[in-house]
Amino acid sequence: YGKTSTKRYAAHLAAGARAVVASQASFNNLMGLSRTVNDRLTPGTEVFVAEMGTYGPGEIRRLCEVFRPSIAAITTIGEAHLERMGSRETIVRAKSEIVEGAETVVLNVDVPELAELADRTADQRRVVSCSTRPGNPTADVVVAPTDAGLTVWIGGKEIGVATAPPGAHETNIAIAVGIADALGVPHAAIGRALDSLPAVDHRATVHRTDGGPVVVDDTYNANPPGAERAVATARELTAPGGRLWVVTPGMVELGDVQEERNRALGERVAGIPRAVLAVVGRTNRAALLAGAARHPGAEVLRFDTRPDAVAAVAQRTGPGDVVLYENDLPDHYP
Repeated sequence: YGKTSTKRYAAHLAAGARAVVASQASFNNLMGLSRTVNDRLTPGTEVFVAEMGTYGPGEIRRLCEVFRPSIAAITTIGEAHLERMGSRETIVRAKSEIVEGAETVVLNVDVPELAELADRTADQRRVVSCSTRPGNPTADVVVAPTDAGLTVWIGGKEIGVATAPPGAHETNIAIAVGIADALGVPHAAIGRALDSLPAVDHRATVHRTDGGPVVVDDTYNANPPGAERAVATARELTAPGGRLWVVTPGMVELGDVQEERNRALGERVAGIPRAVLAVVGRTNRAALLAGAARHPGAEVLRFDTRPDAVAAVAQRTGPGDVVLYENDLPDHYP
């Protein structure tokens, strides 16, 4: 996960030095990438940043046969595909297909499996290792919080401080910096571009209304760490005396851990003073309510559909409040 944000950041960091086209929206399969090539690639394009997604072994390999990467990157290994792939080992194997034909690989070495992949492939291709651990002596790129903000180092040298949109994750920025470095973008140019990293639609995007609540749109996020980050961001934006409203159907495709992760999300929101948890639909309702029940005084609302929740919350919110829309399931989920 984090693919679309990383893609946008990488394209932004490289655009000052190279002619760049990035694949559109979250189009990350064969048809989506083909559409970008047909519609947007023009003579003079030097870099095509292609987001690739997978639901199982073989899919990334097929994409790389059509769009062979010079530089391949893996952001992390998470739980977002456990339902379809069945195990973390299968996820690692499926994602690792992207490095097979690449000249350079950019990897998040904070993840043990990706650190092992970096070691295993270092004699075959260039590896750019990325970390969010301050002072990591083995990482080529480090992005970590300091008093100045999200500070970025390449090769141990500080090159700038990232001005990131709310909810941005250090890992995604680090991988994007690693891609830009692998493209040969001068470090000074990367440093300058860090000051204006773009927001990514529907991923903790903050909208400030006139005379109403702040709205945080995280409807395209579907993984536990991203949800935790979005809740933290929304809480920080809530004014003193205001209320945090979290509207969510929960998260899916998490396999055996889905109930546990949604229960933890319900508990997390309900444990915030003056927060309101608005549960949408039935798919994860029991798990979310079970988590919220650990805080008996918390306010919990139930809605059959997202439009019902949006309308009801809009009537009860005002200045100082924050409304977080966390995930939005496809229509075939009840």
